[in-house]
Amino acid sequence: MHASQRAEDNHALEYAVISANALRLPVLVLFCIIPSLPFATGLHYAFMLEGIDEVKRSLANRGIGFIVRKGEPEGIVTALSEDAALLVTDADYVRSGKAWRERISSSVTCPMVMVETNVVVPLGVTSQKEEYSAATIRPKIWKHALTYLVAPHHEEVTITSSERDETGLLQKDRRLLLRTLAKTRTRQLSSTFKGGTSVAQRLLSEFVEQKLPTYASLRNDPAEDSVSHLSSYLHFGQISPVTVASTVLGHQTEGADAFLEELVVRRELAMNYVHYNSNYDTLMGVSSWARATLEDHADDRREHIYSYDELENARTHDSYWNAAQKEMVNTGKMHGYMRMYWGKKILEWSETPADAYSRALELNNRYELDGRDPNGYAGLAWCFGNHDRPWKERPVFGKVRYMNDRGLERKFDMSRYVERMETHP
Repeated sequence: MHASQRAEDNHALEYAVISANALRLPVLVLFCIIPSLPFATGLHYAFMLEGIDEVKRSLANRGIGFIVRKGEPEGIVTALSEDAALLVTDADYVRSGKAWRERISSSVTCPMVMVETNVVVPLGVTSQKEEYSAATIRPKIWKHALTYLVAPHHEEVTITSSERDETGLLQKDRRLLLRTLAKTRTRQLSSTFKGGTSVAQRLLSEFVEQKLPTYASLRNDPAEDSVSHLSSYLHFGQISPVTVASTVLGHQTEGADAFLEELVVRRELAMNYVHYNSNYDTLMGVSSWARATLEDHADDRREHIYSYDELENARTHDSYWNAAQKEMVNTGKMHGYMRMYWGKKILEWSETPADAYSRALELNNRYELDGRDPNGYAGLAWCFGNHDRPWKERPVFGKVRYMNDRGLERKFDMSRYVERMETHP
């Protein structure tokens, strides 16, 4: 268990249960806590471990063994698989996750099956290549979506397992454990969001009941709290996108259509991007026209240039941008519309486009709870022109879409957003 850290609606887990029952064998779930992940802070590990605590209890109730190990997965999985009849794992799309799965598959002696668990439509079913935009991938996804919007078959475990987390990692002093895991220490842990499937399910219920009817009209307004707050739970696999989509699909409203566009089309466009584009985490990954126009304007005069430290600590002349940065640092999450504005301004305030990209990526991955996620990589690439079209040419941006503070003021009550971020504990 790695990409799908949940015991509910987990296609990989249910495949393992069905296979084990057929073989008259118990199921053992292994979770590896990988120390010193790039950019990971105590906030990320704390959120993850809160979810794993819940997984442990749920698996025990089903008679499924569960053990936790600290370290890189390759050696741990390979050693444990020597006693296995079958190795089942979930799928990942970022470079590191794909690489260690490939190394494991070449080193284990038992059969290995990888199950996609964090998309609605499997990537290879949707497309065999990198898609240009949401417009090109949308019909390909919806062609198959209803076929795959089905919860996995749930079987009772026939042979229970007595294997448990004998290392006691989850019982250790949590703050002490977090200090041994996170190489990056940037701030105190936030209490805004707690990890776990039950929290995700509660947020989903609250969203459907209270926010979905007005989601289409209010979702882009940073002064309103009209979003689901599920992105971090989807990133850690603490809730299934099939669960979320199926729940929302039962409400035939304009809000449901708008939300499914974000959850299914835009999110799976991001998965497609990181899976098929090996440069997804650099400026080289964006569309060739966008790279070319940014390069043409790389020497344009910038009115403001800020250092990484000034950006990190929200010390710019732009109160709206500062508020967005503070929201991310203080809560582990930034409003989606403000994240677009935030990325565009870093491009405008950096000496070169490449420098802007690397700084925005580091800030996003370090401070967002859903950092290092395909959605984050694709969203940042969009700020630099990817998955978009050319616009009117202007200094610095070239033909890449431009955003400014006046546009925010025309659409939203930005003073209310700034005030809310200034008063956040």
